[in-house]
Parts: sequence; C-alpha cells; structure tokens
Amino acid sequence: MRKVSLRNLAAHKVRLALTVLSVVLGTAFVAGSFVFTDTLQRTFSSIFSDTAQGADVRVSAEDARSSGVPVSAADVISSLPDVRAVAPYVGGQIVVLDSSGAAVQTGGAPTIGEAYLPPDRRLGEDAVFVAGSAPTAPGDIIINEGGATRSGLGVGDTTQVLVPSKGTVDVTVTGIYDTAAESGGYIGIQFTEGQADELFSDGEHVQYYDIAGTGASQTELRDEIAAALPDLKVQTADDVRDEAQAEIEQALSFVNYFLLAFGAIALLVGTFIIYNTFSMIVAQRVRELALLRAIGASRGQVSRSVVLEALVVGVIGSALGFAGGIGLAYGLRALLNAFDLGLPSGALALEPRTVVVAFAVGIVVTVLSAYAPARRAAKVPPIAAMREEFASAGDSLRMRTWIGVVIGAIGAAAVVIGAQSTGGAAAATVGAGAVAVIVAVALAAPSLSRPVVGALGSVLTRPFGPIGRLARTNSVRNPRRTAATAFALMLGLMLVSVIGVLGSTAKASVDALVDNGIEADYIFSGPPSIGIPTGAAAAAREVNGVDRVAVLHPVSVDIDDEPAFGVALEGSPEGLFDSVVVAGPPELQGDSIAVSSSASRDEGWALGSVVNMTSVDGQQVPVTVTSVYEDNPLVGQWMISNDVYQKVTPSIVRSDIVVLVGAAPGTDLNVLRTDLEAATKPFVVVQVQDRDEFKGSQGQQIDTLLAVLYGLLALAVVISVLGIVNTLALSVVERRREIGMLRAVGMQRPQVRRTIYLESLLIALFGAIVGLGLGVAFGWGFVRTLRDEGLGLLTVPWGQIVAMLFGSAVVGVLAALWPAVRAARTRPLEAITEP
Repeated sequence: MRKVSLRNLAAHKVRLALTVLSVVLGTAFVAGSFVFTDTLQRTFSSIFSDTAQGADVRVSAEDARSSGVPVSAADVISSLPDVRAVAPYVGGQIVVLDSSGAAVQTGGAPTIGEAYLPPDRRLGEDAVFVAGSAPTAPGDIIINEGGATRSGLGVGDTTQVLVPSKGTVDVTVTGIYDTAAESGGYIGIQFTEGQADELFSDGEHVQYYDIAGTGASQTELRDEIAAALPDLKVQTADDVRDEAQAEIEQALSFVNYFLLAFGAIALLVGTFIIYNTFSMIVAQRVRELALLRAIGASRGQVSRSVVLEALVVGVIGSALGFAGGIGLAYGLRALLNAFDLGLPSGALALEPRTVVVAFAVGIVVTVLSAYAPARRAAKVPPIAAMREEFASAGDSLRMRTWIGVVIGAIGAAAVVIGAQSTGGAAAATVGAGAVAVIVAVALAAPSLSRPVVGALGSVLTRPFGPIGRLARTNSVRNPRRTAATAFALMLGLMLVSVIGVLGSTAKASVDALVDNGIEADYIFSGPPSIGIPTGAAAAAREVNGVDRVAVLHPVSVDIDDEPAFGVALEGSPEGLFDSVVVAGPPELQGDSIAVSSSASRDEGWALGSVVNMTSVDGQQVPVTVTSVYEDNPLVGQWMISNDVYQKVTPSIVRSDIVVLVGAAPGTDLNVLRTDLEAATKPFVVVQVQDRDEFKGSQGQQIDTLLAVLYGLLALAVVISVLGIVNTLALSVVERRREIGMLRAVGMQRPQVRRTIYLESLLIALFGAIVGLGLGVAFGWGFVRTLRDEGLGLLTVPWGQIVAMLFGSAVVGVLAALWPAVRAARTRPLEAITEP
C-alpha cells in the first residue's frame, strides 16, 4: 500500500503541485512571521544590551511619568561607602533640522537629545568618534553616524534643533560618533551637560542616576542605596536590562500576534483547500480504492494509504513553506524599509522553534485535513463503490445543516447581545458569536449553495442557453465541493469587508466630529510622538486677525489610585469647538473639572463633587466638578482647567495635542493662514490646516493602516483563488468521461471552456455574496462595541462592496482559465474508453 500511495502521487504531478502549493502558502506566513519578529527582537535586544553599561545600580522615579529623580539624591548616593561614581542622565525627544530648515525624517524612529558626559564622568566606554571631537560649549553637539548620514550633517555644519518644550536652538556639529548596533532611523544628539540640563530638565530633577560601586555586589549596593532613598526605584543594572528586554518583547508581541493571526487565516483558508482537495481525490479514486479492498486491502490500509499521501504532501509543503517564510521575512523587512519606518537592521534570526512550528503546523494540518476523507474512503463497500453511479452519491446534508442552523442562531444571538454594550467584553462576545456563525456557515454552506447558486445561475447563465443551464447544473450537482471551494474566498472577503466597515466608520466618525464638533477656522497639529511644540499657540495669539485660541493638553494622573487620562483646556471653547454644557457654567477656572454625561453617570460625579487627583509626582490635588457636558470624543471623559494642569503636570512633560484658532470677523482667511504659517515656521513640525485638510490627514492615517491590513489579507484571497483553480482542475479530471461524452455528441471546445468559466463565476459569486454579507454584519457588531470611543456613525463602504463583488466575478473567470483550457483539450474517444 505504501508503494501504491507513492506511485499515485508521482503519477498525478499537477494534482500534487496544487495541493502542495496550498500548504506552502499557509506555512510560509507562519514561518515568516516568526523569523521577522525574532529578527526585530534580537536587533532591539542588541541595542538595549548596552543599557546601564558600566553601572551596577540605577536610581529612577517610581512613576516614569514624573519629573524624575531630585538632584539632591546625588549627594545622598555619593556619601554612601560602597559608591565609586554617580552619573546623571537627562534627555528627551527633539527634532533635527537639515541645512534647508526642514525636519529630518526618521521614519518613526526616535530622535533623542541628551547630555554628553566626559570620560572622567562616564561609567561605560567613551564615545568612539568617527570624526571631530566632543562638545565643549553651549551650542556644540555631536551626532551619531547614522543620524549624520540621514540628515546630511558633517563636522563644522550649523543647523537648528527643535526642543518641543523650549523651541529651536542654534547648534554646530563638532563631532560624529559611532554606535555599537545598526540603529535604523534613530538620531542621537548629545549636548554639553549644562545645556542639556537647561533643555531637558527643570533644574531640580534628572531622569535617573547610574551608579558604579567600589567592589560590593550589585545586590548589596542596590540594598544600600534603597535603604538611603526609600521613595525611589532602585534596580541592579542586570534588572534594568531585563526590564528593557521585557518591554521590547511585550511591544513586539503585538506585531507577532498580529502577523500570526493573518498566518492562521491563511492557514485556515489553506486547510479548507487541502480538505477539499483530498475529498475530491478520494472521490475520484473511490473505484480504485474499492478494487484494493476487493483484492484484500483492509480498511486500515486504505485509510493509511490516503494519510500517507497527505503526510508526503505535508512534508514537502512545509519544507517549501519554511523556505518561503524566510523569503517572506526578507520581503517584509524590505517593504517596511521602503516605507522608511526607521527599523533597526540586522541578520535574520532563525530560531529552532520556528523550524519546529512551521513543520508541525504544515504536516499536522495536512494530515488532519486528509483524515476524514480517508476514513470515509475506508468505509466504502467494495462492490457498491465499483458501481458507476457511486461516485456521484453522497451522504445526506440534513444533519449537518440543522447543526449549522442551531450554531448559527446561537452565534447571531451572541453578536446582537455583544453589540448592545461597549468595551472589551462586548467585543469578545461579538467575536465569539462571529466564530460560531462562521462555523455554522461552514456546516450549512452545502445546503445554502443550492438555492443561492441556483438563483444566480438562473439569471447569469440565461443568455448562454443550454451551455449556461449545464454550467448551473454542474455547480449545484455537488454542493459539498461548491461550498468548500467558495468558503475560502468567503472567509477572505468577509475579513476584508469587516476591516472596510471599521475603516469607513472611523473616517466617517472623524469627519462628523470635525464637521459637527469643531468650529475653528484653523487647526494646529503635530507628530503623535512629540505633539505640538510649546509656544506655537502663543505665537498664534500674536498674529493679526486671530480672535481666539484654545489649546488642549494631555493629562495623566491617578484618580482613586487608578491611572486616568483626560485633557486640560487653556482658553475658551466658545466659537472653536462644540462643548454643550448640560449643567453648570461653561468656564473652567481655579481648581475645577468638567465631566462628561457618561462619566458623571458611571462615576457618580455630580455638581459639587470633589475628585481627588494625584499628580505623577505624588502631589494631591482635589478638584471640584463645576459643570457637566454632553459626551464629546474630542475632549473625552473629563476636562480640567489650565490652573489644575499646571499643578498636576511637570513642566518638562507638558505638551499640546491640538490648537484651535478662530479668526476675527471680516478677516481674510487666506491671508490669516499665510501669517499663521509664518508665525509657526520656527516650530517646524506644526501643520496649519483647515477643517477639510485636518479631516483628510486623519483619514490618510486610517487609510495607511488599512492598506497594511489589506496587504496581509491579500494572501488569504490569493490562496482562495488558487483553491478555485485547484478545485476546477480536479473537477475536470473527475468529469473527464462526462466531458468526453459531451465532446463526442458535438460540444465544441469554446463551449466547454465557457461552461467551466460560468461554473467558476457562480462559485466565486456565491462565496463573495455570503462573505461580504457576513463581513458587514460582523463589522456592525464590532462598530457598536466601539461607539463610546467615538465610532458612533456606522458607515458601510458600498462602493468597495460592489467593487469586491465585481472583482470576485472577474477572479472567478480568471481562476477558470487554465482548468477550462485543460477541459477543452479532452479527447473524446480516449476519455470515453478510460477504465
């Protein structure tokens, strides 16, 4: 039986290639995901391995959002007997300008400014200079080699650096230093210690102190310092590095899960194709297997022979998929580098775990996919199977259909119930319901395919006469095969439409927020990483024709020992954004807070209630609820006065998230825009936009994210198309005698091709209609769970839906090209006389 299985594979090379390809595509995505994220993790790990270099202990603030460590702690640390040296660190995010005055783009990598410590104060190795020397006076800087290449700066060049909290600073490059790891788009600027203190600290704090000991162990030194400074965070250098590594792993875990989720989707689609393929193979070979049973092969031998074929396919497909995954990781990294995302580079990391997972997934999925057809083949009575009409017989669909209906009803109920609430639990309920509905569709799809495909066929194939009727009959004759073929495309388009609904709803919600909530003539915005530099709003107030300016600041505090995030309002919202106050005065003065209607209801905050806020530095600031406003996504759950903002937010971390500018009556808006752009030019990264431009920029960010998702989902669609090709090709083989008979009674080759085209068209449209319908329904459910996040305006991208439906029809015809040509080449006499 082993020889029979291997020879059968060798004799059907096309069928083998199509089956292997489905395994390759599924496993390649899984392997590529692991290789790519392992490479990123190893590269980042090599960068952070130099953290706390030369130090034994680090002292930092308990809350990373705080002002930092008081400078007075340095004297306490230095006085301890086991301390040899203390090195402070101050720094922050900046923007470097090139020779033309434009911001140097880093592709998302950070640009950091920090203090240069001379060799006698540095704990680790001194900077290795590629050119020039260390900074010695205010205005002198050194820059890393990668940053110098990206910015085009060299020793002796003068430029400017934008510090968000201080404005622009004139600088001269005195040196270029080397970094141990290839840091991608990262730019590192080092100032003299005195100037760095002025730019990045309040004069009373530093971010942290690194300490070197005289010979005591790291643990002993840590305990000694912790006893002297009980209110600060004291860690060994090893713990600091482990914490940095853990943060990197946690940050990259999302990327890994994200890619693996799409790999799982691709693998799931591939699984249906593999299952469908082996089902058809068994159906085609049922007389052959029955003959083997008749001459003495046992049921177990027949089952094992089919499983052996699947094992061979799984091994070959997994090996090719593993190799393809490495290529996919290369391609993904090249693609991200082409978009200039600033990722660090390094050799691809290939872990033993990746090899094991890739082969295990590919082999196990393939073998399990073939197990059910193998078992079914083993149960076929030999005499019955050798009858001609047996090949077209099949089990009743009634039981699986009813099971599918029950599961589908439960799943639909879960989607509806989850959509009535908001938050993670509601989204999980919708997700669980969606999974149940998908399982239900997989079970009931054969029965569903008959009426849907029949209805489509009666309309679309009518112009083709008898050829059209034949294609319609062939499409509904084997509902299992039709459903399994369409399910792959159905799943891919369902996911695409879910994302399309979420994306279109997000853009529509942003548009509605701007149209109905913002009345300002111009809006200032900046990069999410640094926001709007301090001073841009003040510069706008000095521009002729500006009547009013309102600034929203981000606020991070603790309320009832839990982290809480809101905004602070500087200026009046009147005429700038719609803040409908339902109770109390609209102004925020003194120690006051305005809360949204939902926050008032959920937290029990009424007019006069006292809310105890704790600043990131531990200062207690009680505030009084003076007004309640209608829920507004622009300002969130609560809004404090600028006076409270100054108390709870350290000066070195204050920033603006949006600046709204209103023009005085009669002002020429075009002239005002020109003047605003001139006033904010020193702040480089500030964008002056009207409402339509602001909506467009937010929509562009959403489109960029959607493009990545669509690109990853394209793999599932590609596999689906290959599945249709695969099924049709195998269907041609299965119906070879039938096609030969039709050719013998006068059907022409173009008519044969047209029949196959129409079959594929009907199958593709069936999958598209069901998939798109499910996607819109699930998208509705998920949007409903996000309505408290501002996604309250459900929008269905009908244009995209219609385009995908039309595209599915085109895909169906294209997928049938090769199988149709193969069918048309069938020689009538040879086909009829085949045993």
